[in-house]
Amino acid sequence: MSERVYLFDTTLRDGAQTQGIDFSVADKLAIAAELDRLGVDYIEGGWPGANPTDDRLFANPPKLANATFTAFGMTRRPGRSVANDPGLAAMWQAKAPAVCLVGKTWDFHVRVALGISKEENLALISDSIAEAVAQGREALFDCEHFFDGYKADPEHALACAVAAYEAGARWVVLCDTNGGSLPDEIEAITREVTVHIPGDHLGIHTHNDTGNAIANTLAAVRAGARHVQGTLNGLGERCGNADLIALIPALTMKMGFETGIPAERLAGLTKLSHWFDERLNRAPDPRRPYVGAHAFAHKGGLHASAIAKDPRCYEHIEPKTVGNRRTVVVSDQAGRSNILHRLEEIGLTIDPHDPRAEQLVDLVKRREFEGYAYDGAEASFELLARRMLGQVPIYFELLRFSVTDERRFNARGELVTESEATVKVRVGNAVHHTVAEGNGPVNAIDRALRKAVEPTYPALQHMRLVDFRVRILKESDASGAMPRVLIESANGHDERWSTVGVSTNIIDASFDALGDSLTYCLLRNGVSAV
Repeated sequence: MSERVYLFDTTLRDGAQTQGIDFSVADKLAIAAELDRLGVDYIEGGWPGANPTDDRLFANPPKLANATFTAFGMTRRPGRSVANDPGLAAMWQAKAPAVCLVGKTWDFHVRVALGISKEENLALISDSIAEAVAQGREALFDCEHFFDGYKADPEHALACAVAAYEAGARWVVLCDTNGGSLPDEIEAITREVTVHIPGDHLGIHTHNDTGNAIANTLAAVRAGARHVQGTLNGLGERCGNADLIALIPALTMKMGFETGIPAERLAGLTKLSHWFDERLNRAPDPRRPYVGAHAFAHKGGLHASAIAKDPRCYEHIEPKTVGNRRTVVVSDQAGRSNILHRLEEIGLTIDPHDPRAEQLVDLVKRREFEGYAYDGAEASFELLARRMLGQVPIYFELLRFSVTDERRFNARGELVTESEATVKVRVGNAVHHTVAEGNGPVNAIDRALRKAVEPTYPALQHMRLVDFRVRILKESDASGAMPRVLIESANGHDERWSTVGVSTNIIDASFDALGDSLTYCLLRNGVSAV
């Protein structure tokens, strides 16, 4: 039986330090749900007491089926007891079964940043970890700048790690905080630490400042560490953290370790990576290992000829094992197989030789060329496929719409902007002409459209829009660029879906995404068209 490696995701905490990233509570809950579904062992939600977002998150944490929700914080401050430290108090108040405390392990920081003796620093670590255990929490200790500390003063750095372990830490995590170490250093130092701390209590946390975060992580695992920290798509400050999306298949498929992620869930890595980028309103990196659009792309000629005979000639794994697909310029077979797989996921079965399968492949390729992104809008993809198969009723038909925005001073002298939408919609044999105001043009259109169709389809009363995102597809065209709109909707508290619209007009794109969302809601509820 293969050895177990435990996966710790810190996207919501360390990844949140990425420039330009600002997770909302809704973002954190959605990302945590996806990570839990994947099967990671720990999800670090954030730092209780550090900001209102994390306070709200830990007051009502996500319900997880697989992962242990984890709070992050610091060891007690110098001059404070564990019972009189506000940072630790926030940790104990947080609704999290595990806590990860960070502490200094580099003598330089102990001397300059904390201004205390090495002995006192060891006491900070021991006291804090012991209190976490006493509070009934699973305790983890992040050894900040451990590798720099070990190179400068190996005795003290090691003493810090051992102090945490002896105080009851389940995991002692060696951190390459500034990302400056190289794989041979990481492996050698980690192996030295395993003499004092068992590998099944030892973890690794690396940053990518030398481009070696993944290599450094794998080197530590090779040396004995059995706990791995990282983020989705390598998110993180400066150059980022170790990328869990690439680490997971490297650990399981290349090194033979067992994780909490079964083989069938590995096939969801590509979808998860792309979904995460879409949620951040970023274009997925086509050259990302394992999951990028170019990861298994082969140009015509010698490679295409060899691939046709045996894909192993130029591919290190079978693409579908991580949910990706092979792309050969001279063949569209990979596109067909990928589309058929996606159809199976939504419960549609179609004969591979059915001409409609080929037509759907061509349609998806054409629409993705135009800017549609179905990895982040599965509801629109399902509607696209079912429409081609004649399985989507025409619930309503837009005849025309108009939107006006007025910016003015109200009676109290306040500057306000109001949006008003007018829609003309055919529902069955009836034509409805409705007007509604809203908080912005999309909200106004949503209200006007609902006013027209909800009397006929009351199932829409429980549906609501929960997110709206716009990304410019052709940035060089400035104000004439092509916007892509993604709308996330919810029906009650459990079911969520996303739809996409693309147009040179942002309002038109928004209406397409909104129309798909309403249609999908009705279809999922088994509503018949009038």
